[in-house]
Amino acid sequence: MRSARLDLAREEGLFAPGSCIVMRPRVGDDLSSFGQAAVLTGFRPDHDHFAAQGFQTEAMAVDAVLVCLPRAKDLALAMVAQAVTLAPLVAIDGQKTDGFDGIARELRAAGFQLSDTLSKAHGKLATFASRPAPSEWQAQPRDIGGFFTQAGVFSADGPDEGSRLLAEVLPKDLPAKVGDLGAGWGYLSRAILSRPGVKSLDLVEAEALALDCARLNIDDPRAAFHWADATSFRAPRLWGAVVMNPPFHVGRAPDLALGQAFIRAAHRGLAPDGTLYMVANRHLAYEPLLTALFHKVEEIGGSGGFRVSKAAFPNKRHSG
Repeated sequence: MRSARLDLAREEGLFAPGSCIVMRPRVGDDLSSFGQAAVLTGFRPDHDHFAAQGFQTEAMAVDAVLVCLPRAKDLALAMVAQAVTLAPLVAIDGQKTDGFDGIARELRAAGFQLSDTLSKAHGKLATFASRPAPSEWQAQPRDIGGFFTQAGVFSADGPDEGSRLLAEVLPKDLPAKVGDLGAGWGYLSRAILSRPGVKSLDLVEAEALALDCARLNIDDPRAAFHWADATSFRAPRLWGAVVMNPPFHVGRAPDLALGQAFIRAAHRGLAPDGTLYMVANRHLAYEPLLTALFHKVEEIGGSGGFRVSKAAFPNKRHSG
């Protein structure tokens, strides 16, 4: 859908740069119309996807920047604040559900002169000349109840209910080697590291913004930070336990397969006597896969909306 707007913008002369930085495109975006382009994104699966296509993944001198709007307003404004420092021309593009109109209003209120808006394929695009952005748009970690979070990360206003429920039932005697898949900004990791038996913890997180916050929240030599897609991550050593609150959305759409991929990654990384501790929404049908991959599965906590599961002794004969 984005490519349809970009093609039309190029045809109409609204946005046809010779070189461009594209900020936070997603897998599925067709950027082939840009002859010389760099992709800047903090989301590792997207980064790897475009790097494999040959796009540069560091900032370079360009004619323009395309900001692919995220749904988080504060993150979108932070991206604009960065974009105006990188090139003389900036375009913002997003689906209607990405809050395009709200960002456009913020830009106009701050003195930016936007072009006419191009509407196509359920989204919008507009351009403007670069000028300094308001200082309050700059991305800054913020302290929320003793944890640093940032706009654009999951549960930026504090720990979500599922993570709290999982932290409450974690055993006091966790094994020496633990993995936290989808570690976010480190709420569960801090709970894991409070267990004295833990000797090493691998925090695996695909969103660089969240991992940067985790580094602020976790000051412990036992912690190792990995900017990686948890679903394809290979553990540096087999874990005695995995703790996780896996995502289950791709964009706005629920995707059961994403959580299932996390379960398979945990199964792959666990030692034969290892244990998975996992929280998920009750309506997600993960139990068939858990019972196929683990010899013992039980519910150890939760609420009306969430289930905390313990899955022990991975069945290594089953590849998932």
